[in-house]
Amino acid sequence: MTIFLAMFLAIGAAMDSWPAAQTKEVFSASREWFVRVTPGKSLADTIGFGGSAKGPYARAEFFRRDANRGYRLVAEQTLVNPVAPVIFFVTDRGYLVTFDNWHNMGYGRAIAGYAPTGRPVFALQLADLFTADEIAAFKTSVSSIWWRTDTLYVREGQQSIYVAMDDKGAEVILDAETGRWQQCEWRGKTHLCRERNAGREWRPYREPALR
Repeated sequence: MTIFLAMFLAIGAAMDSWPAAQTKEVFSASREWFVRVTPGKSLADTIGFGGSAKGPYARAEFFRRDANRGYRLVAEQTLVNPVAPVIFFVTDRGYLVTFDNWHNMGYGRAIAGYAPTGRPVFALQLADLFTADEIAAFKTSVSSIWWRTDTLYVREGQQSIYVAMDDKGAEVILDAETGRWQQCEWRGKTHLCRERNAGREWRPYREPALR
């Protein structure tokens, strides 16, 4: 399995000291695409910065390799992140998926996806994936809800992203192009998954069909 990790900021699960957000670029595994994310300045829309100024949100520029082996800008898009995503990925088909918000892990729209044209495709809050009791059970700090680990990667096939929630087998498999997800965990002696938060039905994992 080819693992492609794209760390936007190095963070520690128990820390509330965050380095300043910086402009970052992440390439797809094939190097066909890369996305540059420039931090926003809307500190007022983050938890812990009450009284700060509002401003533009983070912005993404999508680049694709051309016939001359250079890259050309093909799209620009304002992101859902007031300052910056914590981590983001670009697939071989040019889809961008962002995770969490700078200084506010787990708050706001924690997962968002964008088409190669820059078009927003999905934006998920933790409440879309978990119950209030489950969210309350996650480890928290002054600024963040630590709902996942730092183990995330684009899976083989370049259409889904693996997110480890803990070291006990709880995970989220996210379709990078649609936002459909499966949250899986050990239930007794069986590893089962669900595809929705309400009306949960637990069943074996189903691999999405490759497009």
